[in-house]
Amino acid sequence: MHLGGQDIQIRGLAINDYAQMVQLWRNSGLSFRPHGRDSKEAIEAQMETDPDFFLGAFEGSHLVGAVIISCDGRKGWINRLAVDPEHRRKGIAKALIAEAERALRKRGIRVFCVLIKDSNESSKNLFRNVGYEELMDIKYFSKRDSEEV
Repeated sequence: MHLGGQDIQIRGLAINDYAQMVQLWRNSGLSFRPHGRDSKEAIEAQMETDPDFFLGAFEGSHLVGAVIISCDGRKGWINRLAVDPEHRRKGIAKALIAEAERALRKRGIRVFCVLIKDSNESSKNLFRNVGYEELMDIKYFSKRDSEEV
């Protein structure tokens, strides 16, 4: 795939991509919980259960974008979408979203969702541009057993 003047390959991620994934999250400013849900062990367990739900965009062997997908059987969730700052505005995020939706459709999922911090205008604009509707009347609640989950 040729995106923004670059040859980018989107493929499934494997646990040996974990270090690059963590570095991508850091470079992208995403917070992560390395001692909990984002630990290598937790990610590996998720990859074993749903290997097609971890996608990476590679320039050669270098990971420049990634997304983690999940679903609850009714809705699909696009999580942890990240693109290296040096590779943004080249269509990589849109391509990852399209691949995530394709993976979810293979599971029979037809409703796609994403949670975005209200202050993240660039992500909100990205998802609006690919057809997502911002729902203003929904409030998100969460309860955690610890800060790492």
